Amino acid sequence: MQMKKQHKLLIIGSGPAAYTAALYAGRAMIEPLIIEGMHSGGIPGGQLMTTTEVENFPGFPKGIQGHELVELFREQALRFGASSLREDVTSVALNRPPFEVATSSERFLTDSLIIATGAYAKRLDVPGTRDNEFWQKGVTSCAVCDGAMPIFRGKPLFVIGGGDSAIEEALFLTRFGSRIFIVHRRDQFRASKIMSQRALSHPKIEVLWDSVLVCVEGEKVVLRVVIENLKNKNQQTHQAAGVFFAIGHQPNTFFLQNSLKLNPGGYIEVVPGTTKTSVEGVFAAGDVQDPFYRQAVTAAGSGCMAALDAERWLQQAGI
Repeated sequence: MQMKKQHKLLIIGSGPAAYTAALYAGRAMIEPLIIEGMHSGGIPGGQLMTTTEVENFPGFPKGIQGHELVELFREQALRFGASSLREDVTSVALNRPPFEVATSSERFLTDSLIIATGAYAKRLDVPGTRDNEFWQKGVTSCAVCDGAMPIFRGKPLFVIGGGDSAIEEALFLTRFGSRIFIVHRRDQFRASKIMSQRALSHPKIEVLWDSVLVCVEGEKVVLRVVIENLKNKNQQTHQAAGVFFAIGHQPNTFFLQNSLKLNPGGYIEVVPGTTKTSVEGVFAAGDVQDPFYRQAVTAAGSGCMAALDAERWLQQAGI
């Protein structure tokens, strides 16, 4: 495996956090290298690459396709001096700088490192969701991102899950859907008592207890769902315009191999108000360190923070 030249800053990732960090670092004349990924943790570009219409990113009043927005991020970063490599990172060595980052074919040394590898939404593997058949055609994992879309307005919507996130999604969707169904495999919520009470008392929310999603059906978009009751095994078909998975996210930290401190959910821990990790000179941005907001605009903001934190660290280290 060939060892490449040493970089001042290397960025792992290819979503809004990674490209924003590269943009700021490039304008600071740091000449960062972005390792964009290939297959691990999803396709390069992150979750935006599977998002059709993005209506809530500032500067695009008419909306923009997710893949087009990612390409604009990338183009702007490369314009200001960033370079890129489309390979998966297989391992890192962060015991001391310069840090070593390995891909399947090369090894890199870097004085500082920004990890912006994102997270992916967990989904159920059922007919209609396999191979992304109805993904972003009624099936999604973010009510805040997609709930206001015209295809969901005034129609029945289904939220899959039983924790706080599922209830938050359902409550948000009551602004748009005609009726919101929460499908939960148990006979009580895992959510906090206050969130559970809000869902149970809301006139537009109905809970399908002891139930699971069996199938998503439709033509060009979602039209129906099949729900099975786990106790009596009865299956019912419901009219539906949307299915919102709220069963958790998995941060893409598998390649770190315990080299950074993670929280119990597997997200990289950062010093509050910064992007600094448990290792000096290593920073984290975007959804890989954000279990709460998970928005393109907040990821981009933390990418800016990471680049500024890395630039200051390099200056203080005399690099």
